Amino acid sequence: MSNVKLAIIYYSSTGTNYQLAQMAAEGAKAAGAEVKIVKVQELAPESVIAGNPAWKAHVDATQDVPVVTHDDLTWADAIIFSIPTRFGNMPAQMKQFLDTTGGLWFQGKLANKVVSSMTSAQNPHGGQEQTILSLYTTMHHWGAIVATPGYTDPSIFAAGGNPYGTSVTVDQDGNMVENVREAVMHQAKRTVTVAEWVKKGLQG
Repeated sequence: MSNVKLAIIYYSSTGTNYQLAQMAAEGAKAAGAEVKIVKVQELAPESVIAGNPAWKAHVDATQDVPVVTHDDLTWADAIIFSIPTRFGNMPAQMKQFLDTTGGLWFQGKLANKVVSSMTSAQNPHGGQEQTILSLYTTMHHWGAIVATPGYTDPSIFAAGGNPYGTSVTVDQDGNMVENVREAVMHQAKRTVTVAEWVKKGLQG
């Protein structure tokens, strides 16, 4: 059986969710997956981005990261999303991309994808859980298989204990408060493992 193909799709304004995506890629590769990291298209006006030095610096630093396409979705056996919270919901940039997937959904090309999600916010109760759940609502419509970390590894407790997906608090200087590296890597490995089971079952 060929290796699980994992697409890590992220949106990040100042870099936190890009870092989470890189951690997830490391965990997934360790589990034997073929991984690609892609970003959703930025929608914010250049004038707004230019007014925030951290945002501008991150956009410039990641200009070579490919923008996600529908081909990435059809290629992938599994998908990990990494998104910041926006008032307890996913960012408009991610929502806009998901809203373009109706054709793939209609053709049944999104069914049985194994999916998982991570997020970040500036406060411990800044909407992390609700943000992940809002994204999973779309995944249920896809017919995807949601692979949450639950409490399947001690690293989840050390990272703050979010069973829906790893979430991290970011301080005023843009630094992650909790040490979530092991939790992210576990979540990625678990997602790949579940995708292996599904892939094997579909081919059997």
